Amino acid sequence: MAPDSTAAPQVSVPAYARAAADYAPSSHPDASGALVTAVRPDSPAYDAGLEPGMRVLAVNGEALTDMVVWLWESADEYAELEVLDPRDGTVAAAELERMPGEDWGVEFDGAVFDGMRTCVNACAFCFMTMLPKGMRRSLYLRDDDYRLSFLQGNFVTLTNMDDEDVADAVRRHLSPMNVSLHAVTPEVRRRLMGANAARGMEVLGRLMEAGIEIHAQIVLCPGVNDGEELDRTLAFAEANPAITSMGIVPLGFTAHQRRFERSYSDDPAAARAVIEQVRPYRERARERCGRAVFQLSDEFYLDARLPVPPAEEYDGYPQYYDGIGMIRSYLDDTAALRAEGGRLADISAALARAGLRLAVVSGEGAADTVRRLVGPGGLDGEVIAVANRFFGGNVNVTGLICGVDLLGQLAADLTGVMLIVPNVIFNADGRTLDGYHQDDITRELDGRGARTLVASTMPYELARTLERELALG
Repeated sequence: MAPDSTAAPQVSVPAYARAAADYAPSSHPDASGALVTAVRPDSPAYDAGLEPGMRVLAVNGEALTDMVVWLWESADEYAELEVLDPRDGTVAAAELERMPGEDWGVEFDGAVFDGMRTCVNACAFCFMTMLPKGMRRSLYLRDDDYRLSFLQGNFVTLTNMDDEDVADAVRRHLSPMNVSLHAVTPEVRRRLMGANAARGMEVLGRLMEAGIEIHAQIVLCPGVNDGEELDRTLAFAEANPAITSMGIVPLGFTAHQRRFERSYSDDPAAARAVIEQVRPYRERARERCGRAVFQLSDEFYLDARLPVPPAEEYDGYPQYYDGIGMIRSYLDDTAALRAEGGRLADISAALARAGLRLAVVSGEGAADTVRRLVGPGGLDGEVIAVANRFFGGNVNVTGLICGVDLLGQLAADLTGVMLIVPNVIFNADGRTLDGYHQDDITRELDGRGARTLVASTMPYELARTLERELALG
């Protein structure tokens, strides 16, 4: 039978739910149900007849639109599925049973199954403001899908949640939830989020009263929600312990939009002032609950020309996927790899024996950090910083590299190059923000003589990828 709807099951989000940058539309918008991508032999799913390529349409009578439904409805030891076999178009029932503590043995294609992909690990508000209007319409980002906040770390404004949505989030105890707060003064919120801004505050209050943990975010817009308004927003978070982390990130702007009165990226003093403004809130939080709570994004420290804080200042990286602490984590992982003794040297020697030169693609913002791993004292090779000319402005993060810039700025002759293209530039359908498909990019670069690998450029993941490709260990 289905699990008791009054209880909040203790579930964890599968790792693959965070594995792709789902910031563009699916290439299969009419597909329904969850696509089965893998079935473990001798598992409950295998025993029930599930196979890769099938689609699970419903679980215990509820349409399977996302991983929230799956995690909730399959939390017991029994689940009844409605399964589509695309080979003949038939729909049949499948009954799954498992032992207590056993997993079902099935994997799905991502975390959202209703035909649309949306922004992951980034605030949709911030991202949408960086796009030209035509692209905003074509991408159809859903910035208020509260389920994706739980599943994939999306920051949502809550402004479009109706009472039924709120009840659903409370009933399923979708915690933690990532909320774009931005400001608390009504007129400032309306300027940033539109006419429904007040609804967002109302919903936030109801979620906190229901015991939902909140990871909040402020996208700081110079002259709009900084200064005194930032103090008001920080004080609101300080007064509400349900807000267990608060990320403050600077607004990005592109060449397609009017700039605000100033930018932290070209005003180190302004960036340092924000760091100092947040400091007393961090100190009081440490005294109160043993955590800093208020976390500034890596960009503020880079813009201020200051070193990023040590790892202990990030309290376990609760907003890592908002870009907070990524540089510190990268530097620490690089230092740990260098301290292992010989591992990086072995990879470099294997590349030399194979007659290959390592080149790792990066956005301009992270290039110097990646050079701590790929460069003197680390892996022999070079980091190629790709400028984001497609968006322009101050957009310099690796995840927003577009295909036209990647192909346009890499050399025409890449003979003998082991080229690492970061996997974060592709969405769940393997496309960049400007529509280039991963296969086409790989084919083009291989045609220039490269041995192209699409992979994570995080230190340990990159090392493992190279060791596998070079048949080491």
